[in-house]
Amino acid sequence: MNRTHLSVAIALLLGMAASASAQDAPAAGQRQAGSEDAQRLDHVVVTARKREETIQDVPVAVTAFTPEALDRLNIEDLSDLAAQVPNLTLYAARGSSSTITAYIRGVGQSDPLWGVDPGVGVYMDDVYIARPQGALLDVFDVSRIEVLRGPQGTLYGKNTIGGAIKYISNPLPTQTEGFAQVTLGEYNQMDVKAAIGGSFDERDTLRGRLSVASLSRDGFGKNVLTGQDVSDKEILAMRGQFGAFVTEDFNIQFAFDWMDDQSGVRGAKMLGPNRFTPAFPPMDSRYDVRNGMPNINDTSMKGISAVANWRASDNWAFKYVVAKRESDTETNIDFDTTPATIADVKAFYRDSQVSHELQANYDAGGRGRGVFGAYLFDGEAGGQVLNNFFGLLFGDTQGTVYTESTSLYGDWTFDLTNRLALNVGARWTDEDKRAKVYNISYTDATFTRPTGVVAANFDKSINFSNVSPKVSLDFQITPDVLLYGLAARGFKSGGYNIRAQATAVPRSAEPFDDEVVDSFEVGVKTGLLDQRLFLNLAGFHNKYKDIQLSVFTAYDSNGDGVDDAFFGDFTNAGKGTVNGVELEYQWLPTANWLISGNLAWLDAKYDEFMYAGVNIADEQEFTNAPEFSGAVNVEYRFDLASGGNIATRLGYSYQDRVVATTEIVRTGAKPIEQAAYGLVNAGVIWRTEGPWTFSLQGSNLADKEYRTTGYNLNAALGVMTGFYGAPRQVSLSARYDF
Repeated sequence: MNRTHLSVAIALLLGMAASASAQDAPAAGQRQAGSEDAQRLDHVVVTARKREETIQDVPVAVTAFTPEALDRLNIEDLSDLAAQVPNLTLYAARGSSSTITAYIRGVGQSDPLWGVDPGVGVYMDDVYIARPQGALLDVFDVSRIEVLRGPQGTLYGKNTIGGAIKYISNPLPTQTEGFAQVTLGEYNQMDVKAAIGGSFDERDTLRGRLSVASLSRDGFGKNVLTGQDVSDKEILAMRGQFGAFVTEDFNIQFAFDWMDDQSGVRGAKMLGPNRFTPAFPPMDSRYDVRNGMPNINDTSMKGISAVANWRASDNWAFKYVVAKRESDTETNIDFDTTPATIADVKAFYRDSQVSHELQANYDAGGRGRGVFGAYLFDGEAGGQVLNNFFGLLFGDTQGTVYTESTSLYGDWTFDLTNRLALNVGARWTDEDKRAKVYNISYTDATFTRPTGVVAANFDKSINFSNVSPKVSLDFQITPDVLLYGLAARGFKSGGYNIRAQATAVPRSAEPFDDEVVDSFEVGVKTGLLDQRLFLNLAGFHNKYKDIQLSVFTAYDSNGDGVDDAFFGDFTNAGKGTVNGVELEYQWLPTANWLISGNLAWLDAKYDEFMYAGVNIADEQEFTNAPEFSGAVNVEYRFDLASGGNIATRLGYSYQDRVVATTEIVRTGAKPIEQAAYGLVNAGVIWRTEGPWTFSLQGSNLADKEYRTTGYNLNAALGVMTGFYGAPRQVSLSARYDF
């Protein structure tokens, strides 16, 4: 593809950075190790409750990352946050590079097919990204990332049943500023990121900002038959913002974002011989493949939005957000990873959404304050999946899901005393879903001559209505210790199984129910030792109902009593209970040392799991729910006599055994899982007295082999494959701020 247009933009921004010399100052937030400010930890401001509060004062389990923290921890995309947030699992979905799979506290969704909603909401600058394709956002020119744990249905809506991830871009500056950064690393990594922003007039009425990124890397493996790279990276991204600050009380800000992912398919390792392809036994490499399908796995995503902010009075502020987003994906999935046509799938996804949100904030400086709003969402998601099984069965899954959702919400805080506050909120949602599904079979791989067999052909609609309440009490024991308790509900609406095989399995054309979590949580947030030690502790008890599960199984296609065909089933499993404890800590023992990290315990179990009329809860395990996990980062910072400073970091993250796929596993069978493992990371950052910053970063330094997910289609297709995390990587960056 011709990349000239963005390459020119990057070159221009790099040229601007190289010629700028007026602001040769340290990066924002930089401290001298011996200064008085360096003796205390920062109080990060978040908008978890849609109003600005410091993270230590908000009675919500939230983790926030500033730009400085993201650089220190070498966070390149959202998946790198997983180790740094308790009970968070984030990774690229199976064969994709930019499709996200997200779980928080054992709640999420691994199926990226249209018609299936995620369980963790991803937001970019107040706009909800409805589909997982393209939502594994790369980190560049970001102001803050917040991860809210637990149901966020009251303020954030129906698909935040597990939690929410908020990606917040840098604001529009009044003075010309920006940066340019180049990163070189192993596997021929070359990342270029740049941004420039400022005011267009002396009164700072018109302001703008442009950010670009080009991210490329060779593959971790190869297709040994074609020599092509797999698990490589080739992403271009751009964000632009423009704002008209008409008065001190009124402004309108416009934004657009664009991403083009032309990375190849991800390599998958055969976890055992496939009985249908004895000539192709498993290979040693966890990334090399012998795929017979094209190395095409393209995703494009774009969005535009407008935000109007109006402070009507000292007490009232209003915000209106309108946005439109689209994404398109073409992907080739060679399930068997061999040149044989055991299970070859070509898929196309498309998505478009329009959303409106009107929000009102009230704060008169008295005992009461709150936020109220209305939200409208109109989405259309669809596509086509062409299945070739054994070169004998040729199926076509196609259709569209239309979603129209309306909700009203309110969240109010009332100070009962100077130290005790009551917070109540609720969100009402009314949603209509319409599914048009047409699944047929063909005579050959051209998919042009139908057999006359129609697996599913329906056009159905269903309505879902829900009220998600929240109530909490928080008590300021001392100015530095906050105790809170809350009860909240989150829900995810139901729908229809796009993969329905209504002829063979009639129930698959019936709707599945919405999913509900009732969460009860207590927590304490402390700032001790003169704000040199932050300890935030949360414990929760969740009742999980009508759990939506997408499972790959088999069915009898010809009535001979043998399950011989692949079937993507979608069902409500039943009930579950999830208990957990989370600890986050930051300790500044001296001005030079910083120790931070988290510890988490999770106990997720099914209480009821109905399958074929039998409760198999005792045989099943939650997906992406490790019992223990945690991380520790030890940093040492010191000033240089010549000016500037150096910060070093050594980090270790741990995850207990985890079941890596959602599947029906009966007694005697083993699911695809990953044993307990730990990763070692390290980095050195040198900030000069001037505008330059140099960074040497290493991840997975012990080159640990670990699975993130996989496919278990052994019953019908003989397929057992695993997808693996990145190997050891070392990179060197140079950044110029102006």
